[in-house]
Amino acid sequence: MTYSDKTFLGLVCVQVAHSIEEYFGRLWDVFPPARFVTGLISEDRQLGFIIFNIALIAFGFWCFLWPVLRRWPSANVFLGFWIVIELINGIGHPLWSIQQRGYRPGLITAPVLLILALISAWQLRCSDQATDVSGRH
Repeated sequence: MTYSDKTFLGLVCVQVAHSIEEYFGRLWDVFPPARFVTGLISEDRQLGFIIFNIALIAFGFWCFLWPVLRRWPSANVFLGFWIVIELINGIGHPLWSIQQRGYRPGLITAPVLLILALISAWQLRCSDQATDVSGRH
């Protein structure tokens, strides 16, 4: 397992903690986009939140175990998807908390997601450059 594999696994694991923080903060009650998405899944928004986050986390571990570890040609697409999601989380939660002038669910774990997403982006960029130079991984 490479350093970038470990970084990605860490990113998914921190997303687990982030989802738990959002759950205990009842994100679906205080963040309109979460209300909308969870409402699409279930009339019981708490249940919708649980279903959505279990699916998201399961998808993250699937991405790690198959495309990433098995070096699928599409692995970088999956990594890029996660990097974008976690950059949004890592920047969005602090900005939202600043705008609201107080803690909002997800704020505590957001900086860790941001750091891991930035490291993953850097590792992905270095990996792409190494492939470009050598013509292989």
